[in-house]
Parts: sequence; C-alpha cells; structure tokens
Amino acid sequence: MYTNEHACSGRNQAVWGLMMIAFGTFVLLDRMDILDARAYWHYWPLALAVAGLIQIVGRPSPREFGNGIWTIFIGLWLFACFEHVYGLTFRNSWPLFILAWGIKLVCQPFIERRFASSAALKHPETK
Repeated sequence: MYTNEHACSGRNQAVWGLMMIAFGTFVLLDRMDILDARAYWHYWPLALAVAGLIQIVGRPSPREFGNGIWTIFIGLWLFACFEHVYGLTFRNSWPLFILAWGIKLVCQPFIERRFASSAALKHPETK
C-alpha cells in the first residue's frame, strides 16, 4: 500500500537528489573554468535553509518540524552574519539564539498539539 508517508519520503529523496545534481554541476563548471565558484560560495548557508524547508514539508513529527525550523534559522543567521545584513556579525548577533530558544519554548506546546493528530495517525495505539 502506497501511503502519504511514502510520498513524502520519495519527494524528499527527489529534492535531495536535485540538490546534489545542482551542486555537482556547480563544482564541475568551476573545475572546467566555466564558472568562478568563489563568487558564489558565500551563499552556502542558504543550503541549510533549504535543508530545513525539506524537513518541514510533508508530515513531519513535532521533533522533525522543530529541527527543520532550527536548521532554517541557523542557515539564515549564518548568511546574515557573512553578508553583514542589517549590520549583523557573529559578535553582535549571538543574542538571537537566546531569543530563538525562547520562541521555541513558547511555541513548542502549540507545535506538539498541532502535530498530535498526525502522530496518532503514524503510530496508532493498539489495545
């Protein structure tokens, strides 16, 4: 039987495969001197944000959803620090982690409640 969980797994695998193809093509073009990769390496933290998006697509557990959100946050934070977006640096932006942790603690019960129905569908209790 083909379930929605299998569909999400296949979709995630296809997205990761496409990302690997794109990365391989990027490196190949750099090695063939068709593209200068040094001009684009500062975008690598955005790959973390994409990885986080992949984690939260479909029917994730509350833990997978939280991990995806953290991965997106870290990717965007690294990008902002490397690019000095709004003047952010590693030195002055570390309090964002404290804020994000607090937001996670406040939102965690809502996330667990939201995904409780999907968790019950994945692991029905037998009596």
